[in-house]
Amino acid sequence: MEGGNRNLEHIRYDPLKLTNGLYYQDSVTVTFKGLELELVKILTVFTSADFSSNNFEGPIPDVIGQLAGLHVFNLSHNALTGQIPSSLGNLSQLESLDLSYNQLSGQIPQQLASMTFLSVLNLSYNRLVGQIPNDFSKLTKLVSLDLSALSFPGGPALKLEKPNFATLIQNLTHLTELLLDGVNISAHGNDWCKALSSSLPKLKVLSMSNCYLSGPFDASLAKLQSLSIIRLSGSCQLNGKFPQAIFQVPTLEILDLQYNKFLQGSFPEFHQNLSLRTLLLSSTNFSGTLPQSIGGLQKLSRIELAGNNFTAPIPNSMANLTQLFYLDLSSNNFTGTLPSFRKSKNLTYVDVSHNQLTGEIPSSHWEGLRSLTYVDLGYNVFSGSIPSSLFAIPSLQRIQLSNNRFGGQIPEFPNVSSSLLDTLDLSSNSLEGPIPRIPSCLIERIKTLRVLNLRRNNFDGIIPDKFPRSCELKTLDLSGNNLLTNGLYYQDSITVTFKGLELELVKILTVFTSADFSSNNFEGPIPDVIGQFNALYVLNLSYNVLTGQIPSSLGNLSELESLDLSSNQLSGQIPQQLASLTFLSVLNLSYNRLVGQIPTGAQFQTFSSDSFEGNQGLCGPPLSVACSDTNGSNSIWRSSQRKEFDWQFIVPGLGFGLGSGIVVAPLLFSKKINKWYDDRIDKILLVLLPMLGFRYYARGDWRIEPEETSEEEDNTDAAAADDDDEVEVDNEDYFGGRYCVFCTKLDITIKKVIHDPKCVCYQSPPISSSSSSFSSFSPS
Repeated sequence: MEGGNRNLEHIRYDPLKLTNGLYYQDSVTVTFKGLELELVKILTVFTSADFSSNNFEGPIPDVIGQLAGLHVFNLSHNALTGQIPSSLGNLSQLESLDLSYNQLSGQIPQQLASMTFLSVLNLSYNRLVGQIPNDFSKLTKLVSLDLSALSFPGGPALKLEKPNFATLIQNLTHLTELLLDGVNISAHGNDWCKALSSSLPKLKVLSMSNCYLSGPFDASLAKLQSLSIIRLSGSCQLNGKFPQAIFQVPTLEILDLQYNKFLQGSFPEFHQNLSLRTLLLSSTNFSGTLPQSIGGLQKLSRIELAGNNFTAPIPNSMANLTQLFYLDLSSNNFTGTLPSFRKSKNLTYVDVSHNQLTGEIPSSHWEGLRSLTYVDLGYNVFSGSIPSSLFAIPSLQRIQLSNNRFGGQIPEFPNVSSSLLDTLDLSSNSLEGPIPRIPSCLIERIKTLRVLNLRRNNFDGIIPDKFPRSCELKTLDLSGNNLLTNGLYYQDSITVTFKGLELELVKILTVFTSADFSSNNFEGPIPDVIGQFNALYVLNLSYNVLTGQIPSSLGNLSELESLDLSSNQLSGQIPQQLASLTFLSVLNLSYNRLVGQIPTGAQFQTFSSDSFEGNQGLCGPPLSVACSDTNGSNSIWRSSQRKEFDWQFIVPGLGFGLGSGIVVAPLLFSKKINKWYDDRIDKILLVLLPMLGFRYYARGDWRIEPEETSEEEDNTDAAAADDDDEVEVDNEDYFGGRYCVFCTKLDITIKKVIHDPKCVCYQSPPISSSSSSFSSFSPS
């Protein structure tokens, strides 16, 4: 019977179709949860039954054990539950049994070892647990054995203890495929390598990812000259040096050793025209250079070498890899220029970020790459103009060019109306030009754009004065430029006033999840209207000159997970309403003029004293200052208000004295990242994210660009930077630039929320951000 993802309810009254035109009285009734399926007794002379890819549910009926004439039985890709019936052991003539991709549970019946004619046994991706039967070593005719399963650290899984791995395979000399992914083998040393090479001379497919293997590779594995697939990635703890001879196995097509961080190795000179198609070595400890001979691997289509210690230039010979469609060389120490991949017409993904690549990138490098969807060149030292051909690729969804030295203006998008661009990150470069050209080019006409990051460039002019209703933008960061806010006007808008600066926020902002106004020159009280942004997860108003009390309306932000009001001049008491924000996981009210007792509440008890330090009038846990009496607190509060009253008159006075009408005194503070805290967050994420199918790379040597406190420091820093340029390549990584929004609880790993936590979260495709940053709105 053919499979086709269809429910057999549609043929329940058509026994002729099921039995190939034959109909018999005297039949056996088999019920699959409401589906009455007639299997005639003459089926005992049939040799094959294929029920794969249907919608069968419920347990496998015991009566199937009566079909003694079966040679092939396939129930794969259904929704079967319960245990595997021991009656299947009666199918003594069976040669192929496939129960994969169901929801079968319990242990594997020992009786299956009675099917001594089995050549194919596939029980993969069910919920089976416990010891693999001892007598499986007697299935000497096996050609393919697949017991793979999804496994989680500490969770139930299949295991191989008695017999151990060597005992299981010692008699399976005909095996060509061995797939035990997720089975707890826990083999130590190199005995497992020696067992494979001595017992399985015909092996073609070896897949044992997440099997808790440990110890070094043994060079004897290279004796298996028929190997085409080697997968030993995941929760393995392989170490030592990987034998170069394995790269020379002429039949090898796929090599996957990812996430074995103690496994060392380097590449040999490759023989020409090898079969290698996929090379996956991310998050290992390989080093050395890529040989020029890699360009001779004409079938190579996927290369993932991220998170290693490769050095020297990327070989120009890689331009000859015409079958290449996926390239990830990120987080290494590659130097030199980027070779052209214009011959790789199927290329969809390029990531060479976090290296030391230099030079200009010719526009010709990207011509003709019509399938390209993802480009990340960030955190290198590229210079010159951004290649215009890159912006002409209509299939591109993400462009990440942050933290380089690109200059000039942003190229035009030739086919902007058909663009699929979702993310454009050009932050921390030397780009220039007027900002008004950006909306007409990007915001108004690219309907898919959700993340636009232009921070820390040299753009000037006025912040875009029009955001159409069709705009899908969720994240906009224009901070660190030379922009003005002049005459902004929107229909259907909310007006937020920061002491003389009238800033119109479109109501569509209520769907944004993050707002970052940090490190601007905003003055005056926090407007109550911010309490209407009920979709906010993150609100950052730190490092401004805000005064007055914290509005109680912030208690309406029921989804808020991070609130940073630090380094302002806020006064009064902390509103009790903030204690009702049950999702709040990050709070920073430090360095203000707050007074009184810190509110009590389940959520507030989780914050450390760092969240409240620098407020001399605050008392109560978690501070060490006890609250003696409320009158004293109120007295301090009133005193603070009087000081605030005087200060409010001083600023306009100075402003009129200078003849400007409004004076904004910038208060910019330098704030260092707590490296100790980040390191521990890194360790937690390195454990959690692989369980969820993500990859996480921590940066151990991130440094923060000091914030400038005066014009003199600007000049000093600029001069120092020029001197550094003459001596060596500056590969300094700055705090900010990339948005790596995984899920709201994990993004917020530092107090200056939404800014780059210095991580790269990978998935295919990478996750979209749903946050916005408006830290650029600074008054002129």
